[in-house]
Amino acid sequence: MTTALCGVLITSCEKDETQNQADLALEQEDVFVEPNETRNGQPFSGTAMSQDEKVPEDIINYVKDMEMNSDYVEYKDFYFPDGTSEKRIFLEDDISITEEELRGYMSQIAGRQYATNNLVSQGRNISIIGYTGGGGFGLSSKERTALQWAVNNYNRLSGVSISFTLTYGTNYQNKDMVVYHNPNESGAGGSAGFPTSSGLPHKFVQIYGLNNYDTNVVEHVITHEIGHSVGFRHTDWFSRQSCGQNVNEGSGGVGANHVSGTPTGYDSTSVMLACFSSNEDGEFNGKDITALRNMY
Repeated sequence: MTTALCGVLITSCEKDETQNQADLALEQEDVFVEPNETRNGQPFSGTAMSQDEKVPEDIINYVKDMEMNSDYVEYKDFYFPDGTSEKRIFLEDDISITEEELRGYMSQIAGRQYATNNLVSQGRNISIIGYTGGGGFGLSSKERTALQWAVNNYNRLSGVSISFTLTYGTNYQNKDMVVYHNPNESGAGGSAGFPTSSGLPHKFVQIYGLNNYDTNVVEHVITHEIGHSVGFRHTDWFSRQSCGQNVNEGSGGVGANHVSGTPTGYDSTSVMLACFSSNEDGEFNGKDITALRNMY
């Protein structure tokens, strides 16, 4: 998701760890779990390496060298809005990239101990379309409303140089970003990628399994995935505490750099937490806004 493995981190304060974890709506593309784990009494496959087709060893070694978690790296079908699909590699669970793109990125940083972050070009107006086609890939009325609210989250901010122009339809080929529903995914959440080396946002933003959540929660997920597309890492990349875990996603390969003006601890209300709850309001908190302003 073209994508280079680069991103930006926003971080803040601390959360009450007594939160009811059963109330967490885990973004499946955002969750590290053990194989054969059960959740709410049901089998939950998570994102383990495929037993049918192994990810090449050099890619696994690259992930390790870049200080990312290499335990859950897999090939997975990535679906486009027209229903076609291609095989991609999924990293950090809600970030996808083609093997060709990943190998190109690997060659760019050979011999380095760090990678340069990609961001959207300053001052860019991003054309974003909500897909309304058939086959189960079109956004529902609630999802279209949530997308409008999510775009409003970004456009209402003063002191931020990027902006969005939103339309709805099926002609997404010439757009910078397309938001659509993926009917082939289980669980609830979304997936996206990071900006390209040419200063474009990641194009494809998927959401799925959100029919039973209110519009504010859907707004939260879309705002979160657009955040990845313009360069944000998870706020809790260092712990995934919002998922009830203690897993470090790794920083070196994807550039989890602290954004000036924001704290370095856990922020319980950030829109960029790895997992979300059923009572999200869909809005940026103050530190999210500070991070956006300092990035753009």
